Amino acid sequence: MESLTEKVKEMEKEEIIHALKECNWVMSRAARKLGITERMVGYKIKKYQIKREVNIEGELRSSQ
Repeated sequence: MESLTEKVKEMEKEEIIHALKECNWVMSRAARKLGITERMVGYKIKKYQIKREVNIEGELRSSQ
C-alpha cells in the first residue's frame, strides 16, 4: 500500500507536469498558474527529475 506522503508527492509531480505543458514549459507562467515561485518550480523539476522530451512526431512530452 502506498503511503499518503507518496500519493501527495505523485499528485504534486503530476500537477507540475500539467502546468508546464499548458504553459509551453515556461517556468514563470507555470509558477503563476500554480501559485508558487519560479524558483520553487525549478526545485520541484529537479526533485522529481522531470525532463522535457520530444517524440518522433515532434510533440512535446515529459518523462520521469
